[in-house]
Amino acid sequence: MIFIRKAEARGHANHGWLNTYHTFSFANYFDREYMGFRSLRVINEDRVSPSNGFGTHGHRDMEIITYVLEGALEHKDSGGNSAVLYPGEVQHMSTGTGIMHSEYNHSKSEEVHFLQIWLLPNSRGLKPTYNQRSFDIEKNSGKLNLVVAKDGRNDALKINQDADLFAGSLKQGDRFSYSFDAERYGWVQVARGEVDIQVDTDEKLSLKAGDGVALSEVQEVSISTQSNGEILLFDLA
Repeated sequence: MIFIRKAEARGHANHGWLNTYHTFSFANYFDREYMGFRSLRVINEDRVSPSNGFGTHGHRDMEIITYVLEGALEHKDSGGNSAVLYPGEVQHMSTGTGIMHSEYNHSKSEEVHFLQIWLLPNSRGLKPTYNQRSFDIEKNSGKLNLVVAKDGRNDALKINQDADLFAGSLKQGDRFSYSFDAERYGWVQVARGEVDIQVDTDEKLSLKAGDGVALSEVQEVSISTQSNGEILLFDLA
Protein backbone atom coordinates (compact mmCIF):
# COMPACT_ATOMS: atom_id res chain seq x y z
CA MET A 1 0.00 0.00 0.00
CA ILE A 2 1.31 3.44 -0.92
CA PHE A 3 0.09 6.92 0.00
CA ILE A 4 1.57 10.15 -1.37
CA ARG A 5 1.80 13.31 0.74
CA LYS A 6 2.21 16.06 -1.86
CA ALA A 7 4.53 18.97 -1.17
CA GLU A 8 1.89 21.61 -1.85
CA ALA A 9 -0.55 20.01 0.63
CA ARG A 10 1.83 20.46 3.60
CA GLY A 11 1.33 23.02 6.31
CA HIS A 12 3.15 26.28 5.59
CA ALA A 13 4.19 29.40 7.47
CA ASN A 14 6.39 32.30 6.38
CA HIS A 15 7.68 34.40 9.26
CA GLY A 16 10.02 36.49 7.14
CA TRP A 17 13.22 35.12 8.65
CA LEU A 18 11.81 31.58 8.50
CA ASN A 19 9.99 29.92 5.60
CA THR A 20 8.78 26.51 6.80
CA TYR A 21 6.74 23.56 5.53
CA HIS A 22 5.30 20.86 7.79
CA THR A 23 4.65 17.34 6.50
CA PHE A 24 2.82 16.54 9.76
CA SER A 25 0.95 18.66 12.30
CA PHE A 26 3.33 21.07 14.00
CA ALA A 27 3.12 24.34 15.94
CA ASN A 28 0.11 26.30 14.63
CA TYR A 29 -0.54 23.81 11.81
CA PHE A 30 -2.94 21.04 12.82
CA ASP A 31 -4.48 18.32 10.69
CA ARG A 32 -5.75 15.25 12.53
CA GLU A 33 -5.16 13.19 9.36
CA TYR A 34 -1.43 14.00 9.50
CA MET A 35 -0.20 13.54 13.06
CA GLY A 36 2.77 11.39 12.04
CA PHE A 37 3.51 7.96 10.60
CA ARG A 38 4.48 5.14 12.96
CA SER A 39 7.24 6.59 15.21
CA LEU A 40 7.90 9.39 12.72
CA ARG A 41 6.35 12.54 14.18
CA VAL A 42 7.83 15.58 12.40
CA ILE A 43 9.38 16.39 9.03
CA ASN A 44 9.89 20.14 8.71
CA GLU A 45 11.56 21.74 5.72
CA ASP A 46 13.04 25.04 6.91
CA ARG A 47 14.73 27.94 5.16
CA VAL A 48 16.29 30.48 7.52
CA SER A 49 17.62 33.85 6.38
CA PRO A 50 21.21 34.96 7.13
CA SER A 51 22.15 35.52 10.80
CA ASN A 52 18.69 34.46 11.98
CA GLY A 53 17.47 31.36 13.74
CA PHE A 54 15.78 29.70 16.68
CA GLY A 55 16.76 31.13 20.06
CA THR A 56 17.37 28.92 23.07
CA HIS A 57 14.41 26.63 23.68
CA GLY A 58 13.78 23.25 25.24
CA HIS A 59 12.86 19.72 24.14
CA ARG A 60 12.37 16.44 25.95
CA ASP A 61 11.56 12.82 25.10
CA MET A 62 12.18 13.15 21.37
CA GLU A 63 14.75 11.83 18.89
CA ILE A 64 15.70 14.80 16.66
CA ILE A 65 17.59 14.45 13.37
CA THR A 66 18.82 17.45 11.36
CA TYR A 67 19.85 17.17 7.71
CA VAL A 68 21.25 20.25 5.97
CA LEU A 69 20.67 20.63 2.23
CA GLU A 70 22.30 24.03 1.63
CA GLY A 71 24.21 26.48 3.76
CA ALA A 72 25.41 26.00 7.34
CA LEU A 73 23.49 25.60 10.59
CA GLU A 74 25.05 26.54 13.93
CA HIS A 75 24.04 24.50 17.00
CA LYS A 76 24.59 25.09 20.73
CA ASP A 77 23.01 23.21 23.63
CA SER A 78 22.95 22.98 27.41
CA GLY A 79 25.05 19.82 27.28
CA GLY A 80 28.03 21.89 26.20
CA ASN A 81 27.86 20.90 22.54
CA SER A 82 28.65 23.55 19.93
CA ALA A 83 28.99 22.76 16.23
CA VAL A 84 28.23 23.89 12.69
CA LEU A 85 26.37 21.47 10.43
CA TYR A 86 27.03 21.45 6.68
CA PRO A 87 25.53 19.50 3.74
CA GLY A 88 26.58 15.85 3.89
CA GLU A 89 26.56 15.87 7.68
CA VAL A 90 23.79 14.47 9.89
CA GLN A 91 23.04 15.48 13.46
CA HIS A 92 21.17 13.39 16.02
CA MET A 93 20.03 14.66 19.39
CA SER A 94 18.21 12.52 21.94
CA THR A 95 16.50 15.04 24.19
CA GLY A 96 15.46 12.55 26.88
CA THR A 97 14.97 14.17 30.30
CA GLY A 98 15.36 17.59 28.73
CA ILE A 99 17.81 19.75 26.85
CA MET A 100 18.00 23.42 25.87
CA HIS A 101 19.45 24.36 22.50
CA SER A 102 19.60 27.04 19.81
CA GLU A 103 19.92 26.83 16.02
CA TYR A 104 21.09 29.72 13.86
CA ASN A 105 22.08 30.32 10.28
CA HIS A 106 25.87 30.41 10.50
CA SER A 107 26.16 32.66 7.43
CA LYS A 108 25.70 36.42 7.30
CA SER A 109 24.97 36.35 3.56
CA GLU A 110 23.40 33.02 2.54
CA GLU A 111 20.20 31.20 3.45
CA VAL A 112 20.36 27.83 5.22
CA HIS A 113 17.99 25.11 3.98
CA PHE A 114 17.50 21.99 6.08
CA LEU A 115 15.15 19.21 7.14
CA GLN A 116 14.42 18.65 10.80
CA ILE A 117 12.95 15.29 11.73
CA TRP A 118 11.50 14.11 15.03
CA LEU A 119 10.82 10.52 16.03
CA LEU A 120 9.26 9.28 19.23
CA PRO A 121 11.78 7.42 21.43
CA ASN A 122 11.32 3.84 22.55
CA SER A 123 11.59 4.96 26.20
CA ARG A 124 10.94 8.16 28.09
CA GLY A 125 13.33 9.81 30.50
CA LEU A 126 16.55 8.80 28.74
CA LYS A 127 19.85 10.60 29.26
CA PRO A 128 20.24 13.37 26.61
CA THR A 129 22.90 12.69 23.97
CA TYR A 130 24.31 14.52 20.94
CA ASN A 131 26.17 13.23 17.89
CA GLN A 132 27.10 14.58 14.46
CA ARG A 133 28.81 12.84 11.55
CA SER A 134 29.75 13.40 7.91
CA PHE A 135 28.54 10.80 5.41
CA ASP A 136 29.62 12.25 2.02
CA ILE A 137 26.15 11.67 0.56
CA GLU A 138 26.96 13.52 -2.67
CA LYS A 139 30.25 11.68 -3.15
CA ASN A 140 28.47 8.34 -2.69
CA SER A 141 25.73 9.16 -5.20
CA GLY A 142 23.79 6.26 -6.65
CA LYS A 143 23.61 4.33 -3.38
CA LEU A 144 21.69 4.38 -0.13
CA ASN A 145 23.80 5.53 2.81
CA LEU A 146 22.77 4.36 6.28
CA VAL A 147 23.01 7.51 8.43
CA VAL A 148 20.90 6.69 11.50
CA ALA A 149 20.21 3.21 12.88
CA LYS A 150 18.62 1.60 15.91
CA ASP A 151 21.85 -0.29 16.64
CA GLY A 152 24.36 2.26 15.32
CA ARG A 153 25.77 -0.29 12.87
CA ASN A 154 28.14 0.61 10.04
CA ASP A 155 29.11 3.88 11.76
CA ALA A 156 25.56 5.23 11.60
CA LEU A 157 24.31 7.51 14.37
CA LYS A 158 22.49 5.44 17.01
CA ILE A 159 18.86 6.28 17.70
CA ASN A 160 16.61 5.24 20.59
CA GLN A 161 13.90 3.80 18.34
CA ASP A 162 13.43 0.79 16.07
CA ALA A 163 14.07 2.85 12.96
CA ASP A 164 16.74 3.11 10.28
CA LEU A 165 17.29 6.17 8.10
CA PHE A 166 19.04 6.09 4.72
CA ALA A 167 20.06 9.07 2.58
CA GLY A 168 20.63 8.82 -1.14
CA SER A 169 21.77 11.24 -3.83
CA LEU A 170 20.99 10.33 -7.44
CA LYS A 171 22.30 11.63 -10.74
CA GLN A 172 20.79 11.07 -14.16
CA GLY A 173 20.32 7.36 -14.78
CA ASP A 174 21.06 6.30 -11.18
CA ARG A 175 18.80 3.69 -9.58
CA PHE A 176 18.68 1.85 -6.29
CA SER A 177 16.27 -0.52 -4.57
CA TYR A 178 15.43 -1.31 -0.95
CA SER A 179 13.69 -4.39 0.44
CA PHE A 180 11.56 -4.26 3.59
CA ASP A 181 11.26 -7.14 6.03
CA ALA A 182 7.78 -8.41 6.85
CA GLU A 183 5.72 -6.15 9.12
CA ARG A 184 7.99 -3.14 8.50
CA TYR A 185 6.88 0.25 7.21
CA GLY A 186 8.57 2.84 5.04
CA TRP A 187 8.54 6.54 4.41
CA VAL A 188 10.38 8.16 1.48
CA GLN A 189 10.92 11.93 1.59
CA VAL A 190 12.12 13.68 -1.56
CA ALA A 191 14.63 16.26 -0.34
CA ARG A 192 15.70 17.71 -3.70
CA GLY A 193 15.02 17.37 -7.41
CA GLU A 194 12.72 14.83 -8.99
CA VAL A 195 12.65 11.05 -8.62
CA ASP A 196 10.63 8.10 -9.89
CA ILE A 197 9.43 5.54 -7.35
CA GLN A 198 8.15 2.06 -8.12
CA VAL A 199 6.70 -0.11 -5.35
CA ASP A 200 6.79 -3.88 -5.96
CA THR A 201 5.28 -4.29 -9.44
CA ASP A 202 3.07 -1.20 -9.37
CA GLU A 203 3.23 1.62 -11.89
CA LYS A 204 6.13 4.05 -11.53
CA LEU A 205 5.28 7.34 -9.79
CA SER A 206 7.03 10.66 -10.44
CA LEU A 207 7.69 12.80 -7.35
CA LYS A 208 9.29 16.17 -6.71
CA ALA A 209 11.05 17.90 -3.83
CA GLY A 210 8.86 18.09 -0.73
CA ASP A 211 6.74 15.06 -1.64
CA GLY A 212 6.58 12.19 0.85
CA VAL A 213 5.42 8.60 0.42
CA ALA A 214 4.07 6.29 3.15
CA LEU A 215 4.63 2.58 2.50
CA SER A 216 2.94 -0.35 4.21
CA GLU A 217 2.72 -4.03 3.24
CA VAL A 218 5.47 -3.36 0.71
CA GLN A 219 8.30 -5.75 -0.15
CA GLU A 220 10.54 -3.55 -2.30
CA VAL A 221 10.80 0.03 -3.46
CA SER A 222 12.91 1.14 -6.43
CA ILE A 223 14.01 4.75 -6.85
CA SER A 224 15.49 6.30 -9.98
CA THR A 225 15.84 9.69 -11.68
CA GLN A 226 16.21 11.17 -15.13
CA SER A 227 17.78 14.35 -13.77
CA ASN A 228 19.07 14.77 -10.20
CA GLY A 229 17.47 14.00 -6.88
CA GLU A 230 18.06 13.39 -3.19
CA ILE A 231 15.89 11.30 -0.88
CA LEU A 232 15.59 10.13 2.71
CA LEU A 233 14.23 6.62 3.25
CA PHE A 234 12.93 5.50 6.66
CA ASP A 235 12.56 1.82 7.65
CA LEU A 236 10.14 1.83 10.60
CA ALA A 237 8.67 -0.70 13.01
